[in-house]
Amino acid sequence: MAKKHNKKIFIIDTNVLLHDYKCIYNFEENDVIIPIVVLEELDRFKKGNDQINFHAREFTRELDKLSGDLLLTANIPLGENLGNLHIETGKEFSEKVSQSFPDRTPDHRILAIADYVCNANKNKTVVLITKDINLRMKAKSLGIMAQDYRTDKVANIDDLYKGISVVEGIDQVLINKLYDNPAGVSVSEFNLDQEQKGHKFFIMKNNGASALAHYNPASKLLNRVVKQTTYGIDPRNAEQTFALDVLTNPEIQLVSLTGKAGTGKTLLALAAALAQHKRYKQIFLARPIVPLANRDLGFLPGDIKDKMDPYMQPLYDNLTVIKHRFSHQSPEFLRINDMMKEEKLVITPLAYIRGRSLSSIFFIVDEAQNLTPHEIKTIITRAGEGTKMVFTGDIEQIDSPYLDTGSNGLSYLSDKMKDQDIFAHVNLVKGERSYLAELASKLL
Repeated sequence: MAKKHNKKIFIIDTNVLLHDYKCIYNFEENDVIIPIVVLEELDRFKKGNDQINFHAREFTRELDKLSGDLLLTANIPLGENLGNLHIETGKEFSEKVSQSFPDRTPDHRILAIADYVCNANKNKTVVLITKDINLRMKAKSLGIMAQDYRTDKVANIDDLYKGISVVEGIDQVLINKLYDNPAGVSVSEFNLDQEQKGHKFFIMKNNGASALAHYNPASKLLNRVVKQTTYGIDPRNAEQTFALDVLTNPEIQLVSLTGKAGTGKTLLALAAALAQHKRYKQIFLARPIVPLANRDLGFLPGDIKDKMDPYMQPLYDNLTVIKHRFSHQSPEFLRINDMMKEEKLVITPLAYIRGRSLSSIFFIVDEAQNLTPHEIKTIITRAGEGTKMVFTGDIEQIDSPYLDTGSNGLSYLSDKMKDQDIFAHVNLVKGERSYLAELASKLL
């Protein structure tokens, strides 16, 4: 019989609990320690209506439910095949910690506890889990192992799903078939390298000839994708053509669009929503206040609307671009104004959507790279019948200090949902704002 490996001890930082309040159940049979200072910090976050406040409250409830009548200094079982949890009270700074960090900040108090746990458990591996990179560096400087919280992190960011493949050397006969058969051509005729799963797009090439194609996982057919003007917006490249195809396809209920600034992610999503306004009761266009749920707006003048408007302005700018495609007296222009007056088209901070019914809604979440995987899940699981959800963002421009290209919700969404029949992802590559914007994005 194989010898069971020694259990590890994981010490959890505040930001991990605010990222995923159920993280304590993700450390297998290993033990979990919550420093007392973490509970103190959570207390500062418990009031508010944003996701971060929700996580603080939910973890406290979870802890209360786990402990029951037991003291938190005891080892509390986390469940079958899981380890134990306990709260470690404050510890005196060792000489090493005191000389390195004389200021008794919350982070340094956590380091003092981690240092104590390491010294008290020399026969076990002790790891501090934190999403704060600088705290990880401080811990390692003291000889304390430290890691990021990796449970909901994409394993290899270089292999992140793009949704589009370029296929060279396709037989001219097959390209002609795509043009001649609007109903589609069997994917088996193309001898692609691997079995196809989920919605996927192809740029088929043969010398000077090419075709844009979409694989439908339900029919297992490849259909040619045709450029379409959508509420005054013309796609300027293959990726934008693919994006409009999925955005206007009623069979696809969940869409993610990634790409750098200026690739048209939000503009395309909004144009597609307006073009389908009869299919949905409302269009919601929302974005998180950055950094999500941890920004003090009190210094801004005016009422809550005045405070939020600067953050919402980019969404209004996209709406203005679409309106300028039409004359002021055109039905399309007037419809937008009427929809806003009647609240059929709502532009709002993401926090304000919470608690609302999401049935028959075209719901666009902009800047979704600033959401955690848990926040993405919370939003999607509230989708009602007839709702379409679109998440857009640039995973290279993350404003949250505790998220990166692999751990943000947008990357996680495309990685986990890529093979599902109701999901599609498109990565937009080419900036279309202007030559100046494209040049700056590449060189600066």
